[in-house]
Order: sequence, then C-alpha cells, then structure tokens
Amino acid sequence: MEIIPKLDDRLKDSLYIQLYRYFKHEIEQFTFKTGMRLPSIRYLADRLNVSNTTVQMAYQQLLAEGYIESRARSGYFIAELDSDFIESTVTPCTKLSSEDSSEQKEKHILYDFFMSDIDTDHFPLASWRKYANKLLNSEHKDVLKYGEYQGELGLRKALSDYLHRSRGVHCTPEQVVIASGTQSILHILYQLIQWKNKRLAMEDPGYQGVRRSLQGQDIKLVPIPVEKDGLSIHELKKVQADAVYITPSHQYPLGMVMPIAKRIQLLAWANEQDSWIIEDDYDGEFRYRGKPIPSLQGIDEHSRVIYIGTFSKSLMPAIRVSYMVLPPALLETYKHLEWGQTASRLHQQTLTLFIENGEWEQHIRKMRTLYKKKQAVLLETIKTVIGEHVHVSGQNAGLHIVLHVKSNCPADTLIACAEKAGIKVYGTSSYLNQNKTACSLPILIGFGGLSLDDIKQGIKLLHKAWLPYYKSFEHRSVTP
Repeated sequence: MEIIPKLDDRLKDSLYIQLYRYFKHEIEQFTFKTGMRLPSIRYLADRLNVSNTTVQMAYQQLLAEGYIESRARSGYFIAELDSDFIESTVTPCTKLSSEDSSEQKEKHILYDFFMSDIDTDHFPLASWRKYANKLLNSEHKDVLKYGEYQGELGLRKALSDYLHRSRGVHCTPEQVVIASGTQSILHILYQLIQWKNKRLAMEDPGYQGVRRSLQGQDIKLVPIPVEKDGLSIHELKKVQADAVYITPSHQYPLGMVMPIAKRIQLLAWANEQDSWIIEDDYDGEFRYRGKPIPSLQGIDEHSRVIYIGTFSKSLMPAIRVSYMVLPPALLETYKHLEWGQTASRLHQQTLTLFIENGEWEQHIRKMRTLYKKKQAVLLETIKTVIGEHVHVSGQNAGLHIVLHVKSNCPADTLIACAEKAGIKVYGTSSYLNQNKTACSLPILIGFGGLSLDDIKQGIKLLHKAWLPYYKSFEHRSVTP
C-alpha cells in the first residue's frame, strides 16, 4: 500500500498529528477500505523520511480511537466501522457533495451540444486496433522504448506530405515537432520566441487554453477584438506584440473565416514588426462552404508563421497528439532546447501506419460528409422550429455553429433555462478576455457528437424552453 500524505514540519501541529489526521480522513471517506493492511512502521517512516516514533504514535492514536486494529505478527489493518459511527463522522456537507455530484447532474442532460464532441460511432476502431496490435509484437520491441524527442520520424514525414497536399503548408519533416496537446506545443514555443516586448496578442474572444498556458510565464496577454471577418488588424497594429495567436481558418469560438485580403495584411504586419504569427488550424479539415483558402503558412514569403494543428477534432482527442511546423530560424533554437517528448510513442507509430495506409484521408472524407449532413440538419431544424427568433453564424466550417438569440435575457440565463430542460448549450463569456454586454453574447451549438435524430429533438426542446424569453414573445405578452 503506497500513501503520500502531506507532512509539513513548519506547521504548528506535530508530524504524528498530521499523519494521524490524514489516515483518519481517508478512513472516514472510505478511501481506505475495511481490512486493508497499513504499511509497516519502519517502511512508512523510511518512505516519509520521518522517525519510527512519529509513525508509531500516529498508529497508536488511530488504534485507541478504533480506526485501525492490530493483528499479532501481521501488522495494522483498517477496522470495520459500524453504521452509527459512520453517521456521526460523515458531515452533512459530505453527504450533500455526494448527492449533488457532477455525475448526478449529467444524468439530467438529454442532449449535449458540446462544441468539441466528435462522432465516435463512425471511428474506424478495427483498423486502429489492427495497426496498434501490429506494433505490439516481437518484431517491434523498440516501440516500448523512448522515442525521438522531436517526434517519430515516420509520423513527421507523413504529416509534412499530408499538410502540403491538403493545406498548402510548405515544410520538411525536420521542421515538424510533435507534442501531447496544443498547450504543450505553446509551452515549447514560449521558449523559442525572443520576447522583446513580452506581449502575446490573441483574438478576443478566443481559445482560453492560451491564457492558461501563460501561467507562470513573464508574458502579457493582449486581447485584440474580432470583427466580422476575423481579428482586427487595425487594433493589432496599436500594440507592440512579439507574436499573435490566431485561428484564421475557423475562428474559435465565433466561427468566421479570415479572407485572403486580411491574411495578406496580417502577414505584412508580421514582416514589418519582425513578429510571429501562431496559426492554429485546429479543425481545418472540415470546411463546408466556399473555396478552400490556403493556410497562412502556405502564403507566407518571409517565414514568420508557426503553423500548429491537432488530431483531437479530426481523429480523436484521446491520443493527445498535436504538432507544429517551425520556421527555419526557430528550428535552430529548438535544436538546443532541452525538451522531452510528451506524446505516446505507441500512438505516434500507430498514427503513422494509419496515415501511410490511406486510412487517415479516407476517414477525413467520410467524416466531412457526415458532419456536413449533421450541420445541414441542425440548420434546417433551427430554421423550421426557431425561425426568426435567432440568427446563425459561423457555419462555413468546423463542428459548431454560433447562435445569436433575439432576447433581452443574458446568455447565462438562457443557458441555465436550457439546462433545466435537459439541453446543454454553451456560452462565450468564458472565451472573453475583456468584458462585453451579457445580452449581446452569442451561444455555441456543437453537433459532432449527436445523432441526426438527437439534433432534431434537442432543438425542439431548446425552442420550447426559450419560448418565453424571445423578444417577440415578450412584446406580445404585454400588448393588450
């Protein structure tokens, strides 16, 4: 039995009291089960770097109060507590916490329109299992060892080929860096960029993982407002930012696509200011309307764009594999960086086989068709059921749309009302870095993880829940 209690010799209470209280709490919360054997006094003292006397005194106090029992030549064991004792030691707050758990709340939700959900029913699990099993045989024992710190070479080659064909990205496998998740990618980047002004600009509203990733960094986050066609270049020019984080192919969370003219302006800004553009193409594979627009990196003539992407939306979030394409100037700095690989080597090599055998692009084509159909059903249901009470935007790409509800109620009120009816929709306030009027905030509706029937039924219930809050309904209700 391994335990890691927090003991602090700077506290007023002695170490044996701290250890006694730790065991008492874990036993009362049933973390330690009846009959479980405790570590020996000598072993625990050695593991915690305390004296034998400290552990012995803690055990003796627990023994005296009936929490543990001593068995001859066997050691100490968790005692069985009778029901009266349990009722007296478990506080009302503990009971309330158990009854009001998040699990209980989730049972009430009938339809969850979560923006980042994917359709797992159509995932090619058999193919993925086949490639994973192929690696787990006697011929591929190396997969059990540490891999390349920059990421598996096979995956970097496959990615560089795919990105060039599908997104117009110009790169070699040597420029590709693999890591576990976008925030891991950002942590690496923060160490590569020279922060002369110590300012990182980003879209507002925007992906809040950027804000979280800056914790502990000596870098100021500068929010730049978003216009109808994306980030405001005019406002960006007012700040001396060393880099800007942007999602131009499908702005997160508002969903607009930055046009080519504004992309060229952004590239000109980066070149003139000697600044960097961090282009997050998190779901660039799923575009449903208009002509494909090349990545910023693909039209960058001065190597000022750092292109990053992830497999979380296009494949599955569980494998936690993300990547970036470094410009040559930053690549040289990266080579001198002491950084351990954070993404699973087994997942990387399975993904490599998945891509090399054509399964990846086949899956993307299938999911693009499926998501397009789901979005069409969502939009048609909204039009038919809710009609003029809402306005929709952000439907050109991605796995969610943006709903502008014509109501005098704050978005939070509408979201809470929907949840009471068993419908989970999401607000945009958490993506803001600057305060905006609550009533003007839109609501996000995801569709990737729901069936076609779920989408229809969910929107019908949502409309029923919101009916008293629409502006036209409020107006009719007070008119004689």
